[in-house]
Amino acid sequence: MSSYKLKPPQIIISLFLLLLVIMAASMQMDLIGFFNQSIVKLVMNGVLVLSLIPMLNVGAGMNFGLPVGIVGGLLGMCLAVNFRLTGIHGFGMALLFSLLFCMLLGWIYAPILNRVKGREEIAGIFIGYSFIPLMNYAWTLLPFTNREMLYPIGGQGLRPRISLENYFNHVLDDLGVITVGAVEIPCGLLAFYALIAVFLYLFFATKAGRAAIAVGENESFARLSGINIEKTRMIAIVISTIIAGFGICVYAQSYGFIQLYDEPLSLTFPAIAAILIGGSTGKKTYIFEAVLGTYLLQSIYLLTVPIANAILVPELTEIIRTMITYGIILYALLIRERRGAER
Repeated sequence: MSSYKLKPPQIIISLFLLLLVIMAASMQMDLIGFFNQSIVKLVMNGVLVLSLIPMLNVGAGMNFGLPVGIVGGLLGMCLAVNFRLTGIHGFGMALLFSLLFCMLLGWIYAPILNRVKGREEIAGIFIGYSFIPLMNYAWTLLPFTNREMLYPIGGQGLRPRISLENYFNHVLDDLGVITVGAVEIPCGLLAFYALIAVFLYLFFATKAGRAAIAVGENESFARLSGINIEKTRMIAIVISTIIAGFGICVYAQSYGFIQLYDEPLSLTFPAIAAILIGGSTGKKTYIFEAVLGTYLLQSIYLLTVPIANAILVPELTEIIRTMITYGIILYALLIRERRGAER
């Protein structure tokens, strides 16, 4: 990391965020409140972004099939809520259930991507967008019994939003909060985020992790070195799927609701935009890039809403968000393709 250099997307977006902060300060907005929210948003969305790293480093590209892992996490949380598990114990059991579901889904997802090697991103889009409608039927048919989860009329089928108020709402956000003046530091939330980051760091320091990086950098050389390409890719894809499941659990406990049906589709592009903002070009990706990209994107989201409401028509806020997200993805992909052509 000592030789790491900032990349154009990181510099451009950082300058844009600095401009937004200056504008917010000139409008006398609550910058301390913004900082407090930005830390929570970093972790709330950051674990999903970290889940992209194993697949990127193994050469499987951007995980547009992120909803596969998200569904595993949603199933885990629904099971915990169905059993009426609460507090840190309930959240821990939700993670455990998610681990089991995501391992199963990952072992199904990985062989499909291995069969379409070189076209994983396209395949991931179709897998994600076809898997969600299938799960929409499942949410209406699965035999959950907790009445708080079910439609009030008929008692059949899960609600689109399931409140976590009586279960593990903000369980990490409120764990070990340190207050310094008006600044609030959610230590429990940051500790969980750091734990996932350290796990990834240690994984890539192992023999399996180094093999994954070798496969991503030069598959032909890795094969000549005796590395089992398919097995290595499968391990990385399963790990990505598991972390994505954990990511949606963290997201939901911060948000306060489990969001089902088509909602997982709305989380894919922001996660990919974040890691592209961080400087990833689709090859070897650093944890630092995922963290930085998440913070920049979520901070921009936080600031554009009040600023746009103050100087523009409020209805334009969501349009601006969408333009920023997809514009960043397009820009980063163009940079990646240009660098690939130069090599």
